[in-house]
Amino acid sequence: MAKNILHTIEKNMISFSKGQKLIARYILDNYDKAAFMTASRLGKTVQVSESTVVRFATQLGYDGYPSMQRALQEMIRGKLTSIQRMQASDGVLSGSDLMTNVLHRDMEKIRMAIDQTDAAEFERLVDVVSRAKRLYIVGFRSSSFLAGYLNFYFRLIYDNVTLVSGGAAGTFDQIFRVGPGDVVFAICFPRYSELALKTIQFARDRGAAIVGLTDSELSPLARVAECALLVHNEMISFVDSLAAPMSMLNALILAAARKKGTDVSASFTELERVWEEFSIFGKAEDD
Repeated sequence: MAKNILHTIEKNMISFSKGQKLIARYILDNYDKAAFMTASRLGKTVQVSESTVVRFATQLGYDGYPSMQRALQEMIRGKLTSIQRMQASDGVLSGSDLMTNVLHRDMEKIRMAIDQTDAAEFERLVDVVSRAKRLYIVGFRSSSFLAGYLNFYFRLIYDNVTLVSGGAAGTFDQIFRVGPGDVVFAICFPRYSELALKTIQFARDRGAAIVGLTDSELSPLARVAECALLVHNEMISFVDSLAAPMSMLNALILAAARKKGTDVSASFTELERVWEEFSIFGKAEDD
C-alpha cells in the first residue's frame, strides 16, 4: 500500500469528514513532513484531535497510525538522509532483543519476495542475461557488495562479464563500448546512486538491454529496465538490510547455471583441477 497511499487519499477524499479532509490535504501537500510526525503532532498541526488522525489511518485501510506512517516513510525512503532513517527506525528497534527483531525483519522480507516475485519475469530476466553478447554488472554504494557477489559467480558461468566499479569518469571508461546485444544488470536500492542511474542511462542510450534488481516499481531503475526483479530491502536505521536481495541473487545464479547446462560442469571440473594443482585450498589430511 505504500506506493499507493497518496492515490488512495485522493480517491477517497469525497468520503472524508471535515477533519479528515484537513489531514488528507496536509499529507498530500507535505507528505515528506507528515511521514515523521506522531499522530498527536499531525493532529495539532491541522487542528484536529489525535483520535481523528488515528481514525483517518484506519479508514485508509491501515491497522493503526504507525502503519500509515511507515507507508509514508517507505514511499520517500529513497530520499531519506541517514539521520532521518535512524529517526524512522527508533520506535521499531527500541525493544531489548534487537538481534531477534532484526533477524525476524529479514525473514519477513524474504517471505515477501517469495510471495511477490513474478516467476515469468524471473525466467525472462534469466533468458535475457543468458543471451548477452557482453554482460555488465552495475551496483554502487551498499549495492556494490551485491554486485561483487553476483560478479564472482557469474564469471564462473559466463566468460563475458564485466563488473563496473564506481568512480565518476572511471565508470564510463569501463562501459563506453557498450552497445546493442549487450546487457547491463543493475542493482539499485535507496538511496539511489545518481552515478549508477547515469551509467544505466548511458548504456540504454547506446542500445544495451537494461535488467536488474531493485526495490519497487517506483524505482528509477524499474522505470527504464526491460525486466526487473523487485525485492524489498529493509531500511533498518542507517543500515541497508540485504538479506532478501542476496537470496534473490542466489536464485538467479543457480537459474543461470542451470540454463547454461553442461558448460558449467565443465568449467568447475577444470577449476577443481587447477585448484588442486596449485594447492589453492590445501590438501586433505589422511586419516
